[in-house]
Amino acid sequence: MGIQITPSMLASDFANLEAEAARISGADWLHMDVMDNHFVPNLTLGAPVIEALAKVASQPIDAHLMIEDPDRWAPAYVEAGASSVTFHVEAAAAPVRLAREIRAKGARASMALKPATPIEPYADMLPELDMVLIMTVEPGFGGQKFLDLCLPKIRRTRELIKRHGGDIWLQVDGGVSVETIERCADAGADVFVAGSAVFGADDPDDMVSRLRALGASAQGSHAGRHVH
Repeated sequence: MGIQITPSMLASDFANLEAEAARISGADWLHMDVMDNHFVPNLTLGAPVIEALAKVASQPIDAHLMIEDPDRWAPAYVEAGASSVTFHVEAAAAPVRLAREIRAKGARASMALKPATPIEPYADMLPELDMVLIMTVEPGFGGQKFLDLCLPKIRRTRELIKRHGGDIWLQVDGGVSVETIERCADAGADVFVAGSAVFGADDPDDMVSRLRALGASAQGSHAGRHVH
């Protein structure tokens, strides 16, 4: 699978979400950050906003739930129109059951890990997932600086995915920009959440294309080095 860019709507103008989505028509997904002021120290938006945007946006919605008790709340986001729903493994009581429920409702199931959460304890869960999200900042606020200490974890996650087989996407979220995307793609990521880098650009859609091209070129050189 090629590189996918999923701009974070957290960096967009909340008063004009439909227009903001139209400014990034080339984006693969719209990344919606749901925060509950409990799991993370910020409060953003919920299922009604996602439902409203899903009706008018041409891109599918990628809902990232930074909330407590996703076991209870995540299924409602599929019903609201999200095509991919990400829960935090640190907050899920029964992650396997939750991933299966999200899939059963017709969405892609994704598991997110905070920077300090290791992937290894969850290796056996990979077949239950369509995507793994490695946070490259502490979740809660946009515009943070990328944490290089997460790169080895991205590599280890990619290796585990290869070992388990299956088409599991590897997403990174936090500080993704023209300065950092190549390092992430080289480490094995293929889906990128970029907020301020996209919406802070003069031409957000052009920035989406630019990020995709940088990621693809780094992914290509990475693949080339591993040909035996």
